[in-house]
Amino acid sequence: MKIAIATDDFANVSGHAGQAARWLLYDCTPGAALPSAQRIELARPQVFHHWESDAPHPLDAVEVMVARSAGDGFLRRMQKRGVTVLLTGETQAEGAIRKVLDGEALPDPRWDASQLLCRLRDLFSRH
Repeated sequence: MKIAIATDDFANVSGHAGQAARWLLYDCTPGAALPSAQRIELARPQVFHHWESDAPHPLDAVEVMVARSAGDGFLRRMQKRGVTVLLTGETQAEGAIRKVLDGEALPDPRWDASQLLCRLRDLFSRH
């Protein structure tokens, strides 16, 4: 199972998945030790907020994405791709991946004022 965590600095969970350019990608095997994360740095056109292509994407095979927040447009796009998006208040990427793999509940996301602007923008989004 491939799990991607949106991150700002390859250590902390990013606050907005659609704008995240950096991702930690884990290729996990049930029952095995936590694998090392592959660092993915997306070019601006590959960031999901800007992605307008049917071409292959570096995060195509991901089954689960983790972030602190995501707009409705991002959630709809990921649902179409068959990706489960988990939103959390967890700030540490390693803590988030361990909880996901251990089947533990992630802490609820905190309220984010920037989400209001994202929701308004999503109303007019082509996604």
